[in-house]
Amino acid sequence: MEKAKVYFTSEITPKSLVKIYEKLGVEPTGKVGVKISTGELGGHNYLKPELIKDLVEKVNGTIVECNTAYPGNRNTTEAHLKNIEAHGFNKIADVDIMDADGEIEIPVNGKHLDVDIVGKNLQNYDYIINLAHFKGHAMGGFGGVLKNQSIGIGSSHGKAYIHTAGRTKSPDEMWESGFPPQNDFLESMAEAAKAVHEYMKGKILYIDVMNNLSVDCDCDSNPEDPCMKDIGILASLDPVALDQACIDMIWNSKDKGRDHFIERVERQNGRHILPYAEEIGLGTREYDLINID
Repeated sequence: MEKAKVYFTSEITPKSLVKIYEKLGVEPTGKVGVKISTGELGGHNYLKPELIKDLVEKVNGTIVECNTAYPGNRNTTEAHLKNIEAHGFNKIADVDIMDADGEIEIPVNGKHLDVDIVGKNLQNYDYIINLAHFKGHAMGGFGGVLKNQSIGIGSSHGKAYIHTAGRTKSPDEMWESGFPPQNDFLESMAEAAKAVHEYMKGKILYIDVMNNLSVDCDCDSNPEDPCMKDIGILASLDPVALDQACIDMIWNSKDKGRDHFIERVERQNGRHILPYAEEIGLGTREYDLINID
């Protein structure tokens, strides 16, 4: 497999987000969904509406999300809509909670999963922009486009299915019965991400924003403050190369906070998702980094 192209800018602004999107050379047609994390109430590291607004408007996009599988402010559609309003996303675009009216199963020919359970409304979109906030994560080690596409597009039942590596589709049972070996969970995320990529027939692009680099996810209502300075925005048509490039930037950073971030990733063996995603054919870890500054 030839190297993927990963574009990079150190500038994190609405203008630079549009610029790096344009460098990918793709013009989505039809109905475009922009998949973000709307962030748990109390958190403050999620991608802000004022940052993403110009890009969402440029593609005439609908912000898309799914409900969570844990108690909080986004585990029901009613609560999630209030969360979205509080964070201001409904002021910049239409917002679609894709599993509000149900879910569908899409095929997975995986070691752990036989289906990926996603929000029903995914089938209404002709193109997806996977716009992720790259950060640490308590369970996955780190979260980028692979997590945003697997856990993020999974319905509540789909999230439980991924977290338990195919053991249960019940969020209640997920928390009561315990979790599988860590690598099984990471591999299940990769399998679900591949399922979405193939379901969209490649009509999907990937952007990681490396700002507010906390070791905690935007799903945390009380996340630790960022431990590293902002790095920039990266974009690619290859999700594996993109998350790999972000991880490489963390590892190669001279920022004093990198050790704390790396500790979180290593604690969860988070990098394991990358070679596995490559192994199952989702993308390549080999890339050329193209600086557009």
